[in-house]
Order: sequence, then structure tokens, then C-alpha cells
Amino acid sequence: MLAEALAGAVVRGGGRVTPLAEATGLVCALGPDGLRALLDASSVDWVQLGGAGIEAFRGTLDPRLTWTSAKGAYAEPVAEHALALALAVLRRFTERARAREWGAQAGESLFGRRVLVVGGGGIASELVRLLQPYRTDITVVRRSRDPLPGASRTVALGELDEHLPRTDVLVLAAALTPETAGLMDARRLALLPASAVVVNIARGGLIDTDALVAALRDGAIAGAGLDVTDPEPLPAGHPLWDEPRALVTPHTADTPEMIRVMLAARVEENVRRRIAGEPLVGVVDTTLGY
Repeated sequence: MLAEALAGAVVRGGGRVTPLAEATGLVCALGPDGLRALLDASSVDWVQLGGAGIEAFRGTLDPRLTWTSAKGAYAEPVAEHALALALAVLRRFTERARAREWGAQAGESLFGRRVLVVGGGGIASELVRLLQPYRTDITVVRRSRDPLPGASRTVALGELDEHLPRTDVLVLAAALTPETAGLMDARRLALLPASAVVVNIARGGLIDTDALVAALRDGAIAGAGLDVTDPEPLPAGHPLWDEPRALVTPHTADTPEMIRVMLAARVEENVRRRIAGEPLVGVVDTTLGY
């Protein structure tokens, strides 16, 4: 069904679906190995990737081609999922879902909290918008200090450590690059207050999983909501499954049903722009890798 949806998007954008040998552009929902084989057999100069995170393609990004990803295309459902995880962990829904007796009243509100968002792309922008009714104090950490609209402040990645001790909710929404791999290690997790919760809807590799398990076990942080893990899928018997302070969802912030519609819209838009000679949406910087 995805292939049909993408083919329809190409046509609606004004393009034609042709044999590979005649194509100048390629819409690819395959992995890197499959893509390499297609590129070797074609002369395309533009590739539209189906994912927002493209770290798996880092060795495939030929700088002679124009590459676009789906970054920003899935921002709304992923930001929605981040908000849901934050609320669920703060309200201790995981513990209550497993309870078999009434128990004591417990939980925290998101209202007025200090939220630290790592990442300055489409997901971060949408999350900042969703957080407005909660009157949160929002700090966005990104590669540069270019202000993100709606945030209370925007700081550079090098300032992350300074802001972690003042964080109630940490949301990871950054691309996985050599610079961000293992970003939240044991040292940085220890900088968070014991009352803080961590939400990751980006890539599991942004967090040192063993350090996260230890922080949860020891009460160094109050909880974690994870839609992505390292390793992924999270194997049966992993300590995170049994951790009462952790809520794990199986990379479902954007499901295939959501992706089909939103990726098709991105493909249609970029085909239209390419034909019109306009800048494409979601252009990848092959040096930065996102």
C-alpha cells in the first residue's frame, strides 16, 4: 500500500512514474543496501528518503546527488507522542497500570514545569507549540543559538550541561550523529534532578542505556518514557521492561498508517517543487548527516 500511495503522490505532484533507467529522481523506502543497488543501476540526481532519521544511510549519501529526507514530515504525531509520554510518566500511569490495589495518591503535573528539548527541528517546533497551554518554561538546545519560535530560550549544544540541573522534563528530539551519539551518558544523567523525567522519541543511541537503567534503579531520576531504545527492538528480559519507572513503546510515535499519508504529502510537495524549480523540502546536509 505504501508503494501505491507514493506512486500516486508522484503523479499528483505533476511527475511520472517511470522505469528506473529513465528516472531522474528516486523515492526510496528501502534500507541502505537496497538503495545502493538502485543507485548503481540508475542515473538519478535526486533521492527522496522515507525516514526522518537517516543515520543508517550515512555511508550512502553521495554528495553529488541531492538528498531529501522526511524530516519534519512526521513532526505532529511524534511531538504528540512525546507529550503523551511526558504526561504518562509524570502522572505515574505505568505504575498504576500494573497495580492491583487502590494504593496511595501520587503523580506530578506538567503545568508550569521546566522542559528542556534537545533538538531544533520540526518535532521540537511542534512540541513547543503543544506545550503552550501548560505554561511551561521551555529551553531548546540545538547546534546554534538561532531562536526557536515559542521557546523561552534557545541555547547551543555546548551549554547543555549548564541547563540539565534545572530541568523537570528532558525531551530528546535530535538527530543521531557522531556528535550526539551517547549524549546522555552517566555523567549527564547525574546532572538531572532526582525529580526529572526523560523522554526519548528520537533515536535510542542518544542515551547510554545501561546508565539510564542504573539511574532509574537508583532513583537518580524519577522516570523515563521511551519510544526508541538501544538496542532496538528491546529484547525480552531487558531490565527496562520490568522497571516500574519506565514506559516503553515500540517505536510507535509514527505508525505505518501515519507515515503513508504524511510521506505521500512530502513526496507530492517535493515533486511539484522540483518541476517548478523551487527549493525542495527536507534537504539533507551530507556533511552533517541530517
